[in-house]
Amino acid sequence: MSEHRTTVAGVAVDTRHWIGGQRVASPRTFTDASPIDGAPVGEISRGTATEARAAVAAAKAVFPGWAATPRAERARLLHAVADGVEKRTEELANVETVDNGALLRSHRRGVMPRVAHNFRFFADWLLTLEHEDFATRGHTNHVTWDPAGPCVLITPWNAPLMLATWKVAPALAAGNTVVLKPAEWSPLTASLLADIAAEAGLPAGVLNVVQGYGSEVGDALTSHPDVRRISFTGSVPTAQHIAASAAANLTPLSLELGGKSPLLVFADADLDLAVDLAVEQYDNAGQVCLAATRLLVEEAVAEEFTRRFVAKASRLRQGDPREESTDIGPTIHPRQVAKIDGFVRRALAAGARAVIGGHPGEGQYYAPTLLTDVRQDSEIVQEEVFGPVLTLQTFTSEDEAVHLANDTRFGLAATLATGDPERAERVTARLVAGTVWVNCFFVRDLKAPFGGSRHSGIGREGGTWSFDFYCDLKNTVTAPKGWKDHG
Repeated sequence: MSEHRTTVAGVAVDTRHWIGGQRVASPRTFTDASPIDGAPVGEISRGTATEARAAVAAAKAVFPGWAATPRAERARLLHAVADGVEKRTEELANVETVDNGALLRSHRRGVMPRVAHNFRFFADWLLTLEHEDFATRGHTNHVTWDPAGPCVLITPWNAPLMLATWKVAPALAAGNTVVLKPAEWSPLTASLLADIAAEAGLPAGVLNVVQGYGSEVGDALTSHPDVRRISFTGSVPTAQHIAASAAANLTPLSLELGGKSPLLVFADADLDLAVDLAVEQYDNAGQVCLAATRLLVEEAVAEEFTRRFVAKASRLRQGDPREESTDIGPTIHPRQVAKIDGFVRRALAAGARAVIGGHPGEGQYYAPTLLTDVRQDSEIVQEEVFGPVLTLQTFTSEDEAVHLANDTRFGLAATLATGDPERAERVTARLVAGTVWVNCFFVRDLKAPFGGSRHSGIGREGGTWSFDFYCDLKNTVTAPKGWKDHG
């Protein structure tokens, strides 16, 4: 590692901020370590209010020019960014695997292609964004989506680049300028994105990247009076803090927060499919906000379901995420390992039983865990663990299944396994969730609304919903008379 630069998996990564088209260093740094082995991978510039103000000022200064850029040109530049992502897919995949511990094969085949798709989708959607004019007593109503201004985007560590670009792409497409604050536990691919955007020709100051801790740089960003939109993905407590910070300026918020999602398995379900869906919840070491961590299984098939689940889960291989045969990688940080283990230990002390797992492994690896004999009002059922820990409860009726599914403060997602389409229709209509999957999981289309109910968030993103948030909607009403003759 040299000053302001580190090499990760053979890729050079600048460790400074990206502000106004320039690399900017901070006097202090923080250490970024790989969850694979705990080894340091870089000393990252540690932003403060100084860098936050500079980034917002840069975004504000170039906003009028970017907002006035024709839609077709904005779309062309976003496609150029997507081209750059595709050219560097292998580099991005390798860096992010080292930085956050998710599977390399997933980054190569799914995550990084999705990053490029995020830019292409919103670039193309921008060109079709329109509302049909309509008449009111002979007057014409014309709806437009006007760029709002500088946006602060605060992103999590579990899918750093994909979730960042899920916000960056529509914000830029809408004609806004952006200050991106990546999670301090996985900042590296955000820095590479700044390079890619600059190489694609994105004007200086349109995209800015500021690194650091929330308490030191995040507060300065979210409380800044020149910020017009804030989008955050992360925990409920942090969202509450951000909302309080933004309140003085009435800055609109989009919040995608925690989940405690259920997987309902009815006796008429394809049991092998249901087991596959359940084991899939260990993806990314359980560090997925949408994960269906509460398995709710009809009592008549619970014993057989559990037997098949244990057989399949026991075949999962946990280890180095860079190896093709690995199914589950490490947990992001030692603090997260301790948090997960605390949840499990308290649950076991309260009477839960570990069918599999129930303990950490070596380093930052936590054994895939399934807990039974848990109470509905217990911490392990009610609170988000964000690790490879599932609970299993049984039900005897449709009403009981729905009650258990809805009986938390969250409402991000739900998954349903049933062989009866009429039951599927009845149950999904009663579930409190932003997304419901029936006999499938994690099928997502950018045209669909995405977000959570209750404490799982505020607002929806995707398709036109993204532009509704990142824009000021305007309705222009024109009278049929009053024009002077200019002939």
